[in-house]
Amino acid sequence: MSLFKEAKTLISENIRDYGMYIALFVIILTFSFMTDGLFMSSRNISNLLDSAGYIAVLAVGMTLVIVIRHIDLSVGYVAGFLGAIAAILLTQAGVSIYITIPIILILGIVVGLLNGFLVAQIGIPSFVATLAGWLVFRGALLQVTEKTGTIIIQDDRFNAIGNGYIPSILQINGLHLLSLLVGLVGILFYIYGEISTRRNKIKYDFEVVSKGIFILKLVFVSAIIAYLTWILAGYNGFSWTVMIILLVVIVYHFLTTKTVLGRHVFAVGSNPEAAHLSGINVKKITYMVFGSMGMLAALSGILFTARLQSATTTAGTLFELDAVAAAYVGGVSAAGGVGKVTGAIIGAIVMASLSNGMNLLGVGISYQYIIRGGVLALAVIFDVMTRKKR
Repeated sequence: MSLFKEAKTLISENIRDYGMYIALFVIILTFSFMTDGLFMSSRNISNLLDSAGYIAVLAVGMTLVIVIRHIDLSVGYVAGFLGAIAAILLTQAGVSIYITIPIILILGIVVGLLNGFLVAQIGIPSFVATLAGWLVFRGALLQVTEKTGTIIIQDDRFNAIGNGYIPSILQINGLHLLSLLVGLVGILFYIYGEISTRRNKIKYDFEVVSKGIFILKLVFVSAIIAYLTWILAGYNGFSWTVMIILLVVIVYHFLTTKTVLGRHVFAVGSNPEAAHLSGINVKKITYMVFGSMGMLAALSGILFTARLQSATTTAGTLFELDAVAAAYVGGVSAAGGVGKVTGAIIGAIVMASLSNGMNLLGVGISYQYIIRGGVLALAVIFDVMTRKKR
């Protein structure tokens, strides 16, 4: 079989995994052409990734929640409320950023565990339990911000989380050296991980793609990472928001693909009854996934508050719906048991790219909502159709 035919067969057989990347590629090409290259400028890509950061973090947690066949509608206002608490601790209580951030993340875990308790222990449907949380934290956010309406944060270190960039060791032809090094390390880790995975599959007689396709994949993905790094290095380099997203992706990708806990999460999502009968503690997994979701909601609140450099009464509005949309566009299955952390990030970037590109073209906000809704509907239709073929 020729290399081209094998690649075509591989994509057609794994269209669920590759579909979102193809969609992102088409969106990038379309907007780059329609904006005469402005869409792919260093400044725009940097702003796009930073603006997608708080939703991308939420989408990672939401993916795992949907994988185990639940939903969490409270995360938007949990993020807004905890972001406001962070602002209060920093501005009114005079608490250090190094104490504030751990406190907020722990509070997020507590909120997530409370949702997990209502769902796993009491047996309340997650939709209802988290809808109650949505109302509670919406009211709590209004309560803590009602006096001033907006809490301005003057802490430069905190604000740098949402607006700052990693330091530059040196500038080479206008390129950010440290960002180039980070990109190089990322490429090396990717190649090492793929080679290691391939060797393990061969060792245990699992089916693998041919060496030609494997090398082609390594070169293609490495080229994308290198190009993205080069674009960002031409502006201010990697932002702290992007570094946090990368850290979240690395940690959660490892947990979901390389650990027993990850296998248990997908087993519960595929068939909770069978998972229970096989000895998996379904309630424990539910607690852990919701606790994780709460922590990521807190992190999202920190990112959003730092980006605005303030806490507002409207913070968190529609965050949960954007996170759900990113998760579904990223390939998570409505039936549970299927989804990838990397897919959630791609889904968030797809949705952010649509908004960013349409803003550059001057498309009205009403049409933007319609188009984004259509994309979400297509993603779910795509999920249903691919499951029917299996």
